[in-house]
Amino acid sequence: MDSNIRTSGNDFDKRFASSADISPRLDAIVRAGVAGGLTGAIIIWIYEALIWVGAQHLMSLAGIPRNATGLVFGKAFQESIGVWAYVIGTGIHFVFAIGWGILFAMIWPYFRRRGYEATFVALFYAILAWIVMHVAIAIASDNHPNYLDPVVIIGGFMSHFCFTVPLALTVKRMLAKGTAS
Repeated sequence: MDSNIRTSGNDFDKRFASSADISPRLDAIVRAGVAGGLTGAIIIWIYEALIWVGAQHLMSLAGIPRNATGLVFGKAFQESIGVWAYVIGTGIHFVFAIGWGILFAMIWPYFRRRGYEATFVALFYAILAWIVMHVAIAIASDNHPNYLDPVVIIGGFMSHFCFTVPLALTVKRMLAKGTAS
């Protein structure tokens, strides 16, 4: 038998390693997370416009950008600052969406290496995001919907699915083989 032939995986040549085994660089993770977060942030607002405004008549279309201000700081503060509620609410929305996007981009390589599909991971990520965000809102403000109401829970999960699935698909695409370096 030729002594140059290796039958053990211990000396596996790194040139043949799967792209799933290679961790992306931090700048690629941040870039993918920001893009995924922004994509999800826009899609969730489209969902809210169609469902919360159009179908359920829960708020006006103009109420969407300022909603985060009221949830975080309370309705009285939201009303007292006028047009700034739109600016602050939009900032809160996009900053948190980008943060959730970067976090997903950081954990995605772990799940990718184990063969999970991004949309599958996104479904559980949506539930986690909804719970964390709304526990934080409940702590920060007394102005929030009844988070024990099944309609609020289901509606919240649905909106966050509309956020995390496009986020996950964007991250997956941007961190795919050849684009993560």
